[in-house]
Amino acid sequence: MSLRPLAVIAALAALQFNVACAQQDKSVFVVPAEHGEMARSIYAKVISFRTAKGQELVPDMVDYLVGEFKAAGFTDADIQVTDYDTGAEMTQGLIVTYRASGEATRKPIVLLGHMDVVDALPEDWERDPFTLTEEDGYFFGRGTMDNKYGVTNLTATFIRLKQEGWVPTRDLVLVFSGDEESGMISTRAQAQYVADNIDPEFVLNSDAGGGVLSPDKSPLYYAVQGAEKTYATFELTINNPGGHSSRPRSDNAIYELSTALKKVEAYKFPVRYSDLTRAYFNAAGTVTPEPIGGAMRTFADDPENQDAIAILRANPSTVGTTGTTCIATMLRAGHAENALPQSATATVNCRIFPGVGAAAIQAKLAEIIANDGVAIELTTDVTESPISALRPDVLAAIEVSLTSRGLDMPIVPYMESGGTDGMHYRTLGYDTVAISGALSRPSDMFAHGLNERLAVEAFYGGLNHWYVILKELAE
Repeated sequence: MSLRPLAVIAALAALQFNVACAQQDKSVFVVPAEHGEMARSIYAKVISFRTAKGQELVPDMVDYLVGEFKAAGFTDADIQVTDYDTGAEMTQGLIVTYRASGEATRKPIVLLGHMDVVDALPEDWERDPFTLTEEDGYFFGRGTMDNKYGVTNLTATFIRLKQEGWVPTRDLVLVFSGDEESGMISTRAQAQYVADNIDPEFVLNSDAGGGVLSPDKSPLYYAVQGAEKTYATFELTINNPGGHSSRPRSDNAIYELSTALKKVEAYKFPVRYSDLTRAYFNAAGTVTPEPIGGAMRTFADDPENQDAIAILRANPSTVGTTGTTCIATMLRAGHAENALPQSATATVNCRIFPGVGAAAIQAKLAEIIANDGVAIELTTDVTESPISALRPDVLAAIEVSLTSRGLDMPIVPYMESGGTDGMHYRTLGYDTVAISGALSRPSDMFAHGLNERLAVEAFYGGLNHWYVILKELAE
């Protein structure tokens, strides 16, 4: 079901087609006040659950969502809650089916979101990360963007459609995972369940994509995630006998590990590109402010251009699209303040360009570090996923959604530098694209970081997104 690489350019060119349904004279859709109030209430509630690894609160969030779905008219037969043992704790997944009336005329559509978040330490934040706070035109809180906005938007849309009495011509299936930000145990199991029992025509993901705005909030383009880099985490460990801190030794584990990490920091992985990434840079570069936009266009024409590479690699929003990245994210070392460390370990997270492979990156890390005393261990299950096809019907539905919001934005496919649940569905052969309803500036991206936020206007402005798209694809 995936595109061959050379077909990506043709798919991108197809985005210029005039979709008949998108060319209809549609007035701008106004979000009904009661829908906005309902969505905000759901948003505040799901943000309040600290659904991070180790907190064991995903089941509480599931209970809440199940109650909301049942109150809207979904039955026990429509709702499936599954327990998953991650090894360290239990989590849950939630599947909700919006059933077609009678015999469905087409295969189902699966819709993805994840309920868990990267943890946030309240003492580090300016505001309580688990209380939705509206301030200075933003909603602040952990998960406001990643991915409780997606969960909120899909949940509120299902409830709104059910309350309106709408009946789809095909089954629509929400699949919410419980540990996307850590082991993806629930994700893998749900993806296999979907393949074995639902077999959708395609999969839409709420966890990436969306509108990109300029610094002055002018619309630039709408991004559709059609591919993802490979996620791999390595642990770098130094061991030695240690000893008393009053008798320093030359092979201090912390110092040795620090030397290894400085070598990783200094190394720049080779520039890589594909038809998809060059097409993305070419299209996005035409509407991205300088100097980034010019570098994008230059790279698309000549991916060996060193000036363009330097600009793109200095920008956090584009560096990941130019090749593999590895970055230290965690440290642990020593056992007492008056003892030499017997071990020191660093976690290095890599986002690997498709086609390279985790084994090659592990070998390169060993070569870079050049110290046989540093043990390098791959600690994650690696999933390498193919590029997904850009379906004309999905692109047309996005176009209708954008038009209904009064937006005139080109649709641009891209490769995700991060990782989402979607990779596991792609690996099983399902075209999977991520199409969030949010519009945001790159400078407002604080997912996984301090003071995560989403603009209030983006929250409300995107509440018709899935409503329009689902009607276009299942009415």
